[in-house]
Amino acid sequence: MTSTQHEQTPGEPPARAGVKEWIGLAVLALPTLLISMDLSVLYLAIPQISEALAPSSSQLLWILDIYGFLVAGFLITMGTVGDRIGRRKLLMIGALAFGIASVLAAYSTSASMLIGTRALLGIAGATLMPSTLALIRNMFHDDRQRTAAISVWMTSFMVGMVIGPLVGGAMLENFWWGSVFLVAVPAMVLLLASGPVLLPEYKDPNPGKLDLLSALLSLLAVMSVIYGIKELAKDGWSIEAAGVLAAGLALGTVFVLRQRRLTDPLIDLRLFGNVRFSGSLVALMIAMLAMGGLFLLLAQYLQLVLGLSAFEAGLWTVPQAVAMVVAAGVVSAVAPRVRPAYLMAGGLVLAMLGYAVFTQLSGGDDLALIVTGMVVFSLGLSPMFVLGLDLIVGAVDPARAGAASAISETGQELSAALGVAVIGSIGTAVYRGQMAETMPAGLPAEVAGVAEDTLAGALHVATSLPAALGGELAEVARQAYTHALQVNSVVGIGLTALAAVLVMVLLRHLPAPNETREAEPVAEVADSH
Repeated sequence: MTSTQHEQTPGEPPARAGVKEWIGLAVLALPTLLISMDLSVLYLAIPQISEALAPSSSQLLWILDIYGFLVAGFLITMGTVGDRIGRRKLLMIGALAFGIASVLAAYSTSASMLIGTRALLGIAGATLMPSTLALIRNMFHDDRQRTAAISVWMTSFMVGMVIGPLVGGAMLENFWWGSVFLVAVPAMVLLLASGPVLLPEYKDPNPGKLDLLSALLSLLAVMSVIYGIKELAKDGWSIEAAGVLAAGLALGTVFVLRQRRLTDPLIDLRLFGNVRFSGSLVALMIAMLAMGGLFLLLAQYLQLVLGLSAFEAGLWTVPQAVAMVVAAGVVSAVAPRVRPAYLMAGGLVLAMLGYAVFTQLSGGDDLALIVTGMVVFSLGLSPMFVLGLDLIVGAVDPARAGAASAISETGQELSAALGVAVIGSIGTAVYRGQMAETMPAGLPAEVAGVAEDTLAGALHVATSLPAALGGELAEVARQAYTHALQVNSVVGIGLTALAAVLVMVLLRHLPAPNETREAEPVAEVADSH
């Protein structure tokens, strides 16, 4: 621990953050928004990248996926490295690397170069994410202030994911494809300039030795699991994808067994014995699983069923982003007086109502319903994400905050990938079953096969058919996709209900911050006797 850290004596109330810490939070929130934005900002740039760099289909997939793979794969290692060498130091290293890699990506001259620079961005992003959240744990010791700070951090992350396509579209209308990467550069320069002044340094005073084999095992395990899940979701069952997934699970098992034997493990498995940590983590992952699967389906619904352009679809996500900001503020204001389990479970019930709105879609003029549903479930999920993260980082000693943050973020990455795979697979099965029953008569077998596979395929082949038959096929395909989304919304309701039950069962004993403070004088009187 450095000299900037205040040692809290027993019975002393936690030190409250001042203006410097809140300005420092703003500095941390901006790169968090941009890191999450990088997950989705490329979607609209793909046509221009394809024209400029002529990537193969395989290279194109890697351009899109390599960033997310490496962010997830390196989170655990970088979280632990930050605890050991200093979180601010790792944050500065990551910001410099992210800025340089962004410039290199923007001016890539080949598909291979872009894949390589996206990989560097992923590694740099993995250094930034756990460091930002762990520093919040060190800057905000007061429970109520920490909840407010984490709500700002989480809102930045979620808003970044939502507005990524919108920002990408705006940049592409005025500049070349590489401009989508340069958005991050000013933020990284700001972080490098102000970080040493506004952010405290913190590292574990007794870090132990870094086990490089554990770091390698965690990287390979997480990347293999996510790759296997994504391949199964995208192309269906294959021996290769199943083998990669199985290998990832086996490596994960070896990793866990190794942590149990090490004196200085990469992850202290005793964290999972703390119900505040493990209960919050599991509920958060289930909520993310439900949301992650539906996000992809909703984006396609806006474009392929309602006929919006990608940029128009991005514009209609703005109300959802606004809802997240509003909800985070409400959660921060209410959290001191309401037990976290009640607030999280109540929010999850509201999220279930948002999912229920999607069961009423008709495949026609549904834009108002879609926007309403997205706003309602965003409002409902905010307490789970804000307070869940708050409980996770607040449950551990500040020395382990980096590792705890990394575990939480890795869990959310895995859940999002699993959501796309599981809910996406259910949706695909429902779509294909509905198409098999309602396919227009007279279609050539090869056309019917393409149409039955995906909605995008059906709409594409419909344009090559006679007008009446093509119109009928497009309408049938849109209705089948709408039915698939309705079924997946029911699945989302079930998963969200499960998360709500877990929260109430495992976390209902946790007091609100105000309850804790009111109990402190009583405890002090009891101690005096």
